[in-house]
Amino acid sequence: MHIGIDARLPYYQMGGISQSVLHLLPALAELDPVNRYTIFHSRKDGRSYTPPSANFQRKNLWTPCHHRLEPWALSMELVPHRLDVLHSPDFIPPLWGAKRKVITVHDLNFIFYPEFLTQESLRYYAGQIESAVRRADAIAVDSEATRQDLIERLGVPPEKVTTVLLAANPVYERGVGETAVNQTLSKYNLPRGFILFVGTLEPRKNLPTLIRAYELLRRETEIDVPLILVGGKGWIYDDIFATIDQLGLRDHVRHLSGIFDEELAHLYHGAGVLVTPSFYEGFGLPALEAMHCGCPAVVSRRGSLPQIVGPDGLMVDDPEDVTAWADILHRILTDSDLRRDVIARGHVQAKTFSWGKTAKLMFRLFKAIA
Repeated sequence: MHIGIDARLPYYQMGGISQSVLHLLPALAELDPVNRYTIFHSRKDGRSYTPPSANFQRKNLWTPCHHRLEPWALSMELVPHRLDVLHSPDFIPPLWGAKRKVITVHDLNFIFYPEFLTQESLRYYAGQIESAVRRADAIAVDSEATRQDLIERLGVPPEKVTTVLLAANPVYERGVGETAVNQTLSKYNLPRGFILFVGTLEPRKNLPTLIRAYELLRRETEIDVPLILVGGKGWIYDDIFATIDQLGLRDHVRHLSGIFDEELAHLYHGAGVLVTPSFYEGFGLPALEAMHCGCPAVVSRRGSLPQIVGPDGLMVDDPEDVTAWADILHRILTDSDLRRDVIARGHVQAKTFSWGKTAKLMFRLFKAIA
């Protein structure tokens, strides 16, 4: 079986989808030493994501991601490779170029919340998703929530959609020394016990609500720790900083970007709580990373997040309920018994996710359609 995997996206954007590709590939190489794999990179990418296994090879492509001619140009480039199966991790497959096609649909944010996307992203995803799910021979999704969304909103036959849970970067599972944590906290001038958000700054993340809850928490309780927003500026983020200014929180809410995995692990270890107040998440990786690091995670009861933290995780039903967020943050920061219990349950829950499991499910999907 000749399997192709599209790994062009990491050159253009190192977000959650790209990270999933980088961790899936070595897990597949460890699992399957027999079948032939071709890993397609951008010709401009000087890095290589191809495992050093004998049955894996790198091939470069000219077609850029998300180009308006991508469906046709990518197809033409793939034809000479005679693929049995092509895996497209970024939703949209080419028109042809392989005998069978598997796509991963990470979420339907662009259908539920079109106002949260740029026009360019909306055109690319919302304009092509219905055709994509029809053309695909099999569809992988990151969570049961997204599986149900595909079935109910796009009418995809249930037997065509398989839930393939992702996992965290192994760096978050490793033990971290207190000296390393203290050095990172000192570098960014942070006390222990701060409130942490991790993710791209964009409307879907619901950060103005978190900032209002934080202001209420400071005003009505004894809590006096900073709120740290870690992540790159995405799009339509002006309202986030406007809310900080309106509430007079410039000295208490900080934005950090360019934080890589090892330092982020230190931040999780030093934080009092991770908050994910999103309106919608396809997987919700920061909550899983935090649980591995012994940081309690508080999430909204939306999308995939309940599946990530498990039935006993701390959740807020209404993402826009400022009082509910303030209350649950106060509880986890002040109730030591609750905190110990949430951390212990989080460790157990986090261990149910692994890239080995992810690779087994994806390989089973490749074989089933080939």
